[in-house]
Amino acid sequence: MWPDNALAVNAFIAMSTQWRVGMAGATGLDYGALPVVMSLAGVPAAERAGVFESIRVLEDAALETMRKKS
Repeated sequence: MWPDNALAVNAFIAMSTQWRVGMAGATGLDYGALPVVMSLAGVPAAERAGVFESIRVLEDAALETMRKKS
């Protein structure tokens, strides 16, 4: 992992229990938990918008991988 991605990856990992799941499987992360998780993961307020965009990229890749396994 590149050091520039560490905050986003750590926050994404911390969100691992926050997946929304429906009849077809995971549909995405529960963004309502994200501000608290980012705060507890030590993401500085000034970097949260950028980290959020990176988390969305990670989320999309994870969803694609989960769908392939189904």
